[in-house]
Amino acid sequence: MTVIPLFGLGILGLFFGLILGFAAKVFHVEVDERVERINEVLPQANCGACGYPGCSGFAEAVVNGTAEVNACIPGGEDTVHKIAEIMGVKATVGEKKVAFLKCKGTCMDTKYKYEYNGAIDCKAAVLVSNGDKSCEYGCLGYGTCASVCPFDAIHINKDTGLPEIDKDKCTACGKCVEECPRDVLDIIPMNSKVFVSCNSQDKGAVVKKVCERGCIGCRICEKVCPFDAIKVSNNIAYIDYSLCRECNLCVEKCPVKVIDSKVIKKNKAYIDEDLCIGCTICKKMCPVDAIEGELKQNHKVIYEKCIGCGVCAEKCPKKAIEMKDM
Repeated sequence: MTVIPLFGLGILGLFFGLILGFAAKVFHVEVDERVERINEVLPQANCGACGYPGCSGFAEAVVNGTAEVNACIPGGEDTVHKIAEIMGVKATVGEKKVAFLKCKGTCMDTKYKYEYNGAIDCKAAVLVSNGDKSCEYGCLGYGTCASVCPFDAIHINKDTGLPEIDKDKCTACGKCVEECPRDVLDIIPMNSKVFVSCNSQDKGAVVKKVCERGCIGCRICEKVCPFDAIKVSNNIAYIDYSLCRECNLCVEKCPVKVIDSKVIKKNKAYIDEDLCIGCTICKKMCPVDAIEGELKQNHKVIYEKCIGCGVCAEKCPKKAIEMKDM
C-alpha cells in the first residue's frame, strides 16, 4: 500500500524536474565573463562610493557601459588599470583624495553643555539636545566615522577626543562623510597642504564663547591671499584648491590659527642673470612685489618678500627663473 504513494511522488518529482530544466534553458541569460573577472579584481569593500550596489553591481555596470572603469575609488590606480585591461580600453586615474576633519575643537578647546552618558555613537549623541558640545557644528568625537569606515582608516585619539585619519588607508569612499551627523568631514586632494580646520557657521562672537580654535570669519585670510584662493562664506573660510599655491600667507595671518599647513619649507625664486633679458614680466606678475629691476636690466628677487608661489618661474619667457632652496 505504501509503494504506490511513493511511486506517485517520484513521478511528480521527475515531472517538475523536467519542467524546471526546460525553463532554465528557455530563460537562460548569458553572463559576460568580464563581469566575473572585474569583480575578482575589485576590493570587495561594497562601500557604494562608485554609486552602485556593491562591487558586483559595479562590475556589471562597467561591462554594460553605464559606469566608468575608473569609478572604483577604493581600488586605486592598480585596480583601475586591471579593469581597463579587461575591458580593452585606456583609463586615466585622478588625483588621490582622502577624508579630512574640519574641526580643531578638542576636548580641551571646546566647552560642553552637559555630561553625556549614552551610547558611544555620534548619531545617538546628537539626538540629545543636538550633542553635548556647545558648538553646534563641531565634531562630537564618539566615533561613528571610525565604526563605519570599511578600511580601518579612522581612529579616535583618546587625548584630543577627535578622529585621526590614516591617509595611506583612506580611499575617499565617502562613507564617513555620509554618516557624520555634524557634516564635519570632507573629501579633499591628498596632496593638499593648507586646510581650514573648522566647520562653524556662527558669527565670530558666538564662536569665541564655545571654542578657542574656531574660525571667526574675520576675512583676514581672504584679504591677504594673492590668488583669490580662499573665501569666507557663511562666516567660515573655504579654500579653492585649484587656485591655492600654498604660499602660507593665510596661515601666518589667521588670528585664531584655525588654518593649518603642512608646507615644511618653501623654495624661493632664483633669477639666472645670464638668461634674464629684463622684460619685467616676472616683476609684473609677482603678487607680493618681491622682484625688483627696470626694463632691459637684470632683475633681482627680494627674498624677504618672496612667498615661493612660482608664478614668476611659470611666466618667464626665457626660463631664467628657478625655484630653489635658498
